[in-house]
Order: sequence, then structure tokens, then C-alpha cells
Amino acid sequence: MRVVRTRELVLRYVLLLAVLALTVGPFLWQLSTSLKGPTEDIFSSPPKFLPSHPTLHNYERVAGTIPVWDYAFNSLKVATANVVTNCVGSALAGYALARLRYRGRRVATLVFILAMLVPVEGIIIAQFTTMRELGLNNTLIGVVLPGCIGAMNVLLMRNAFLNLPYEIEEAAYVDGANAWQRFLRIALPSVRGTVAVVAIFAFMGAWDDFLWPLIVLSDPSKFTLTIGLNYLHGTFANDERLVAAGTVIAVAPLIALFACLQRYFFRGVGEGAVKG
Repeated sequence: MRVVRTRELVLRYVLLLAVLALTVGPFLWQLSTSLKGPTEDIFSSPPKFLPSHPTLHNYERVAGTIPVWDYAFNSLKVATANVVTNCVGSALAGYALARLRYRGRRVATLVFILAMLVPVEGIIIAQFTTMRELGLNNTLIGVVLPGCIGAMNVLLMRNAFLNLPYEIEEAAYVDGANAWQRFLRIALPSVRGTVAVVAIFAFMGAWDDFLWPLIVLSDPSKFTLTIGLNYLHGTFANDERLVAAGTVIAVAPLIALFACLQRYFFRGVGEGAVKG
């Protein structure tokens, strides 16, 4: 039995290392490529993972080729607005679907579920027409507005609120707390993990979005980072070091955000439990 358990443990670690190599390996290779100088051969066989003479010159070249920090600031504004609107809107909608009693609640829940089944490409023309009629084309508000509240985020918050015991809210109701007080003081603090999950998903979705900003924006000064980095792929397609440096710049904020919120992110899996 001990030999079997040892084999199972070894097999598990081998599988975990294989998954880690498949998921993290490409990013580490891009990071290594971005640190290699112009004299190093990045297509050598066998490939060299560690750069012989690490340099940050490629990052300076990215900043000199495109206004990468202006694009990053535009992306940060869009992503921050998306996080705020999704956290606030999804929490309010999720609480209303899970805890409030009114006619049509099940229909409203079904509408959010059906909204997840509609592909973005199927409604993107309607979204563009709507933004044009509102006069929001070529604005960052037009980039934020279609994704300010995601159906998936609403359902995540709804499920988190459903896991909360009704006895706690009933006790608060008996003490005279209204719906807003029960939401702000009892329900919302109990689902902070799910709020962190929504924040991460909203930030990643807005930061990585390429198609919608490309359609709605035409002024280069308002481009987001994903659109701006496309210039590196188009004009400097043969310079893999420059493209790798731009990729690392785009991915670094996502890693930093997850590092800050990972404690709440993993807590969100068992959201709604009450300590005795």
C-alpha cells in the first residue's frame, strides 16, 4: 500500500509539473526573450532559456516606439471603471435576485442566464450602433459601457448571497434593519471573496479586450494597451524581443492584481459559510 501511495503521489506531482509547464512556460519564455540583447540568438537549438546578458533595453525601445504608458493609462482607466461598475452593479443585482421577494424574480434570473448564451460577436454591431446614437463613439466611456455589468458576475453574486443563512437577515429585520442596511452591513461583508472574484474577472476582461476597443476607438491618443501593442506586431513582426517586452508589460498588471487579491479569490469558492 505504501508503494502504491508513493507512485500515486509521484504521478500527481508529474501531472502538476506538466500543467505548470504548459500554463506558465510560455510567459516565462516571453519574459526571457524580452531580457535578451540583440546579439543573442533566440532561435538557437537547443533553445537557451536564461539570457546570457540580461538587459532592459527592449522595454526602453517599446516606450520609444509607441506611447505605451499612455495606452496603459487608458487601459487602467477602462479596467478600473469596469471593476467598480461590475462590483457595485453585480452585488446589487445579485442581492435582489437572491434575497428580495417580488414577482418576476425567476424570470429575471433566467434572462441573465440566457444573456450568457449570446456570443459577443452576435451583438457587437448593435452595440456599436447604440454607442453611435448616444454619441459615445471614440470615447473611453463607450468602451466601458457595454461591459459595465456582466451577466456571469451577477450570477456569481447571486449564488454567494443564496448561501447565506436567512436566520441572520431575519434577526436583523426584527431589529428594524431595512433592505439597504441588511445588504450593506450583513450580506455584503459576508461575500467579500466573491466580490474579489468579480473584481479580478472584470479587470482581466477589460484589460485584455481587443475587439471592442478596436471597433469603437479611432483616435490613437485614446487607444488601450491591447490596441497599441498591435503596432509592435504589425510594424516590427520580425523583432520578437520587442514583441515579448510589450507582452510582459501587458501581463504584469494582471499578475500584480491577482497577487494582491488571491487570498480573497480562493476564499470565494466557499463563500457564504458562517463561522460558529
